[in-house]
Amino acid sequence: MKKLLQSAILAAVVLLSNASYAQEKDVVDIAAGSEAHSTLVAAVKAAGLVETLKGAGPFTVFAPVNDAFGKLPAGTVDFLLKPENKATLVKILTYHVIAGNLDANAVVAAIKAGKGNAVLTTVSGNMLTATIENGKVKLTDEKGGVAFVTVTDLKGSNGIIHVIDTVVLPK
Repeated sequence: MKKLLQSAILAAVVLLSNASYAQEKDVVDIAAGSEAHSTLVAAVKAAGLVETLKGAGPFTVFAPVNDAFGKLPAGTVDFLLKPENKATLVKILTYHVIAGNLDANAVVAAIKAGKGNAVLTTVSGNMLTATIENGKVKLTDEKGGVAFVTVTDLKGSNGIIHVIDTVVLPK
């Protein structure tokens, strides 16, 4: 029984220290630590947004996974990563960021308060609409494209990340 209690205490200490460590990471560090977000991280670097997203925030980032970028038409990512297309890349990436700290509960509450949808103003100045479909938060972009939130509440020192399955695009 004593060994079981010691193991439980050790496990709790490890979990709490990992949670504490995660809070020290900012949203860029969290994304950079995820193999599933290597394309997003490369794009953030190419756009020159690393320093901004390491700032005080708070930021809510809807972070597309690599497969989300793979859904774009062939050649799109390579095109966007070229220096001459930086302004377009910045607009797309900042369309995935909301000023403020919106955890999953806050997003759902905003949707409920909006009687089924919440219109979010992104850092790019464009609108992103959040609704709930089949129990998942669905984001609809200005072009009618749809992304679903697949993982919520990856909390960092300067904001929060929600993982999405599709790149959303502004007009």
